[in-house]
Amino acid sequence: MNDQRPVKRPPSLLERAADMFGLDPAKNAATIDVSKLPPEPEKKTKKAGAKDAPAAELLPPEPLVEAAPVVEPAPQPSPRKDVAKAAPAIVPGRQGTIDRDGLAARGMVVPGAPVTGIAEEYRIVKREIIRNFAGTANRPVVPRGHRVLIASANPGEGKTFTAVNLALSLAVEADYDVLLIDADIAKPSVLETLGLENGPGLMDALADPHLPLGDCLIQTDIAGLKVMPAGTQHMHDTELLASARTEALLAQLEAGAPGRIVIFDSPPVLAASPAAVLAGHVGQLIMVVRADQTMESALRDAIGLMGACPHIQLLLNGVKFSPGGRRFGTYYGQGGAS
Repeated sequence: MNDQRPVKRPPSLLERAADMFGLDPAKNAATIDVSKLPPEPEKKTKKAGAKDAPAAELLPPEPLVEAAPVVEPAPQPSPRKDVAKAAPAIVPGRQGTIDRDGLAARGMVVPGAPVTGIAEEYRIVKREIIRNFAGTANRPVVPRGHRVLIASANPGEGKTFTAVNLALSLAVEADYDVLLIDADIAKPSVLETLGLENGPGLMDALADPHLPLGDCLIQTDIAGLKVMPAGTQHMHDTELLASARTEALLAQLEAGAPGRIVIFDSPPVLAASPAAVLAGHVGQLIMVVRADQTMESALRDAIGLMGACPHIQLLLNGVKFSPGGRRFGTYYGQGGAS
């Protein structure tokens, strides 16, 4: 038997809303006695004379700033010249007179003498060196190219002969002056070749930072040529040359002299370790090769050790000219190098 009693349904959403907000959904009228509701709170009125708070003001747009015209930077001066002008030049504390008779006896360049074949040969060599650091229209500038190391694979191949001749040839240039450094610490020979007296030099300056640098320099009777002897032998010569002190010393020697060219007479590469260290302080390396004496294997080994220098050139010394070959000696006199 089925139960016919009506089932009480739950109130609808609308009916529940009516109960909550006092609305009769059938009549759409309020079921709450509004007379019994508390009065709405009064809104506060502004006092007389009170000013409204200002609304946020819109700032006027900033005037457009015209972009400054692009100005190409002026060409910067050479960093080397900046360093050179940063301090006064070191004044040599010693004077010396070059033995011209001794140079002539050795068949070398003689300052003030008539041009000879050997002098003309080194004119060609120095022009190549100057082009490498001064720059030309079709040749890039070699960094630190004003520092030139003269080396050879073995002793007796002509490196000191070349270093001294090159320094003498460069010293007469109007725009440059030369500092010739004897860096062959074990067997120095630059002073003997030039006829100058020995004294403190490179190793003394490196070993004692308080030693006045001028005491280690000789001003020769050629205005454009100064000489730094090798100085006192030191058991740690390679380590001193490899230290930051060497670079600082070179910067001092170049200060106040933007046109200075520094020529190093190096020890033989395969006989002494300082040569490879010196290669890291220069921009150009002239490797002297003795004709009929320097072995190709020795030359290759020596160049392999000097890889710290970015620009290496060979100079052939002691050449016997063929009858049809170039020979300045036949025009100027007897020559001895190429």
